[in-house]
Amino acid sequence: MSRKDHRPIRRATFANQRVRNRRTTRRFRSFRVGASILFGSALCFLAFSAAAHPLAPALLELTEKPGGEVDVLWKRSSLSVPGSRIEPVVPPDCPTLTQPRVEEQGVAVLLRWRIDCGEAGLVGRTIRIDGLGLAKIDTLVRIELADQRKIQRVLRRSEPEMIVPEKTGRWTVFVDYMSIGFEHILSGADHLLFVFGLFLLCAGVKPLIKTITAFTAGHSVTLSLAALGYVNLPSQPIEVLIAASVLVLAVELARHEPESTLMRRYPWPMALCFGMLHGMGFAGVLREVGLPAGEIPIALFSFNVGIELGQLGFVLALAVLVPMAKRLPIPLPQRASVYVMGSLAAFWMIQRVAAI
Repeated sequence: MSRKDHRPIRRATFANQRVRNRRTTRRFRSFRVGASILFGSALCFLAFSAAAHPLAPALLELTEKPGGEVDVLWKRSSLSVPGSRIEPVVPPDCPTLTQPRVEEQGVAVLLRWRIDCGEAGLVGRTIRIDGLGLAKIDTLVRIELADQRKIQRVLRRSEPEMIVPEKTGRWTVFVDYMSIGFEHILSGADHLLFVFGLFLLCAGVKPLIKTITAFTAGHSVTLSLAALGYVNLPSQPIEVLIAASVLVLAVELARHEPESTLMRRYPWPMALCFGMLHGMGFAGVLREVGLPAGEIPIALFSFNVGIELGQLGFVLALAVLVPMAKRLPIPLPQRASVYVMGSLAAFWMIQRVAAI
């Protein structure tokens, strides 16, 4: 067969490919419309709900001295869920030696006092946190024994107490920090809004995968650098810039002629840069929690894994729920979610600037 004979076959193949591409693009655009309807309803609820970030985990730190005396540090946010009150419960057979001394540190309240656990020390005794269910936050427990051994656990409403062991296992550290990362990303509305904005910005499945991957790479790099102490920036300006990134993305999505913008044509470089900014926000939470001595690589890795699992779960939830939302007779324009997204971002910016 000659080259001329191949031309009709090639033209037909290219024509079929163009038809398939157009169908895929139409399906994806329809998917995005459904996503806007679904998420627009959720955003309207968020507009009247709590702040963009979940409350930081509380901290109970016990430092054992030779002879059995223990310095206690209890740190919690001054903000709280109405009707909730979390309190640490130290072993009842460890009498109080000094009255709690109250300090304020930004939005955190610190209490310091000393107890006496005798020659037996803390090992084998029970530590409990009351009120975790209503407060909807976790508590990090850090213990330093008299022989310099360090123990770290996370207590949550499903497991509000622990028996002080001689040493924390690596698997326990991995699960605890992965849970903190997972819960943080799923309860951080500003981070989820940005991921949703990336979903609307991309015009196909491949650009979406590339853009989400760039966002993940960006925040993984800065999270690691900040958590290890190589980068140390104040958290409040970072939170303002994170809200600004959501606002910038909302403005881009609201444009009437988006085809001519670089952000639409090349979304992944923007996602990479803003991902590095969001990583600094994740690092702020990790600094509040702290990294366990001797298990820093495992804790850092598992925290990042938790964030990625939460982000992936959010995207998969959209993929499952959007087709269902498209069948519902909801009179909500596609741009409504973008306008609410931008309004929330502007509100968070003003709120965070006022808090500096």
